[in-house]
Amino acid sequence: MITVTFLGFGNVNRHLCSALHEIDQVSIKQIYNRSDIQLPSELKDIPFTRQLSLLEPADVYIIGIPDDAIASFSEALPVRDQLVVHTSGGVPMDSLSEKNRKGVFYPLQTFSKHRTVDFNSVPICIEASKDRDRKLLQQLASPLTKRVVSISSEERAKLHLAAVFVNNFVNHMYAVGADITSRSGLSFELLKPLIAETARKIEDLAPSEAQTGPAKRKDLNTIEKHVHLLQDSNYKEIYTLLTESIQKTHGKKL
Repeated sequence: MITVTFLGFGNVNRHLCSALHEIDQVSIKQIYNRSDIQLPSELKDIPFTRQLSLLEPADVYIIGIPDDAIASFSEALPVRDQLVVHTSGGVPMDSLSEKNRKGVFYPLQTFSKHRTVDFNSVPICIEASKDRDRKLLQQLASPLTKRVVSISSEERAKLHLAAVFVNNFVNHMYAVGADITSRSGLSFELLKPLIAETARKIEDLAPSEAQTGPAKRKDLNTIEKHVHLLQDSNYKEIYTLLTESIQKTHGKKL
């Protein structure tokens, strides 16, 4: 049985805690959060504390707080020579305090409070300063997902950068599309089948092969019309930059 304590209860730790709570080989020892929170009904039996001084011994302590607070928070922990990991994609493992054994337990997925995540296909990227701790993290992740990957902090930083492009930036494009349709009196629902098919394509095609649109076709008339429609919009610069990037990628320039 692996005992786990969660430090911080944002979206990532909330989902991880709920998922690990269902695993027979795992026992959730404690949940710490600096402010009072309402635990989901299925987690009500887990001890909760707002005081670091009341932390109990556990095999793994999982930090799930904002990136810029991880280093100082790990230094403030009262435990010594324990396995302390964080869940961040962009923070190096060595940012954690030297007082404890270090590791990373990074689920590569987007998490929202009111959406359930199926961990079965979610990659969990692990890293540890000691081989025995890496094996423990592998053991912790394996019941959750078939995709446990051991990678370095340098590799994870690049993976996280790629994730920002395919998730955060793409979602912002959805927001831009929603704004354009809304301002035009149209429904964003009209775009959802296109969004879904675009996502499905990369199951079978490389992104470069799936690329379509006026930029790849070098359709100057359509591009000029779009730029004209965006003449007084902040989106004009985004459109132009992305168009140029697609053209460079596919060897076509205006």
